[in-house]
Amino acid sequence: MANDPDVVVIGAGFAGLYAIHRLRERGLSVHGLEAAEGVGGTWYWNRYPGARCDSESYYYCYAFSSELEQEWDWSERYPGQAEILSYLEHVADRFDLRRDISFSTTVVSAAHDGDGWVIDTEDGGRWTCRWLVTAVGCLSSANVPDIPGLESFAGEWHHTGQWPHEGVDVAGRRVGVVGTGSTGIQAIPVLAESAGHLTVFQRTANFSIPARNAPLAPEEAAGYKADYAAIRELQQASTNGHPFVVSDVDTLALPDDERRALLERAWERGGLRFRAAVRDVLTDPAVNEETSDFLRSKIHETVDDATTAEALTPRDHPFATKRPPIDTRYFETYNRADVSLVDVRADPIATITPRGVRLESGAEHPLDVLVFATGFDALSGPLLRLGIRGTGGQSLADAWAEGATTYLGLGVAGFPDLFTITGPGSPSVLTNMPTSIEQHVDWIADLVAHLRAHDLEAEPTPEAQAQWAEHVREAADATLLPQAASSWYLGANVPGKPRVFLPYAGGFARYREMCDAEAAAGYPGFALRARQQAA
Repeated sequence: MANDPDVVVIGAGFAGLYAIHRLRERGLSVHGLEAAEGVGGTWYWNRYPGARCDSESYYYCYAFSSELEQEWDWSERYPGQAEILSYLEHVADRFDLRRDISFSTTVVSAAHDGDGWVIDTEDGGRWTCRWLVTAVGCLSSANVPDIPGLESFAGEWHHTGQWPHEGVDVAGRRVGVVGTGSTGIQAIPVLAESAGHLTVFQRTANFSIPARNAPLAPEEAAGYKADYAAIRELQQASTNGHPFVVSDVDTLALPDDERRALLERAWERGGLRFRAAVRDVLTDPAVNEETSDFLRSKIHETVDDATTAEALTPRDHPFATKRPPIDTRYFETYNRADVSLVDVRADPIATITPRGVRLESGAEHPLDVLVFATGFDALSGPLLRLGIRGTGGQSLADAWAEGATTYLGLGVAGFPDLFTITGPGSPSVLTNMPTSIEQHVDWIADLVAHLRAHDLEAEPTPEAQAQWAEHVREAADATLLPQAASSWYLGANVPGKPRVFLPYAGGFARYREMCDAEAAAGYPGFALRARQQAA
């Protein structure tokens, strides 16, 4: 195939696969570039022990094909990494997507030359296209902390987002885990089952809700399949792309015993739906504190040692202002005699030594395996590593020097015909990702079809982008979300990263309506230019 399709799509996970399919349906020639050896994106790379989705399987999947919905059978309430990867491999084969993807192909630069995009790859390849679509994921740029001495460590170390495909043998070995966010909370209980001793280095205690994962009974799965039309309609109308609505019960008006009973029922069901059981949990400090106190009490009920329980109890941020994990026996793991918790906020890590981890107090923890569950350079990081340059050679890194700003999370001023799936400034990580991805891809496909029909070039206007950035800030400030100072929603996990609230917190349904209005009005937030007038 000549290296000059209409559209190049970077990435072959949920977003990239659907983008290739949808754009092909619109009659465009499309080619995907994927750094991995296969499809899957996040679910190709994240193979750490316990890797599992925190959305339920029946809706953590594509909605664009009713046939696909009916033919695929999920085995668990919350699908694991291997099952999700199998699903995406099935999708790639079913819709014949692999023929339009180059695997083991890493993009090192993408520059707009005034007429289109020129993309260079690590293997010396070059691709040209009129439209560039990024489908690189929000959580794909691993954040390995810069800790002195790491290169001297005599054991082996791994980041959860770059886990060896052959696995890591931890049986009987001294294992250390740095980080207790969503990934750490998933990995720690599984690692503890095999390790000789597990030491957890915690900077920030985290809330977590039990997942209550279980096999998906055939009759339950059949019920979902029969009800998909209503499920999808509810997802489109919801705040976060999940098929459930937030309770309208004023919990503070309830008697104490009824309020406790409501929270207990939500706790017993588990999962992300816990947040929806309580109205205003992210907007009313009193409601949030009541809910946070309930969750704190659950930690103390679960963890036997009072000192350890208190160390695991979040006191510095309201519930759900950081990504709220769900877990399988996370807090119970600390009742094991072969698991230790180290508070590195009180006694920070000073250095990695050949033997293990040394704290500022001088205490040293000998280790054979060190695991970094330290997350990602979220949302903006995956885009910045592509080496994108727009009009006049301006780099995306320079354009975002004071923080990532976009228009609708879909494009960036100064970067013509570049479209970002679930980019900064979109609901993205605050939603069920497949729901947001399909909405983004459909919108982009419609715009590209419009541009092709009229031979136009498009980029957001600086004015529209500035107004959207202000709206994103205001939407976040209307919630308690910015109160979690250490949250990766703000980029706080990456040293030197500008502190701006990255996702759009105004809700998925509201966002979708604004995108639809933008299209219906003829894309007023974009400068549309005849191509012969392009700079």
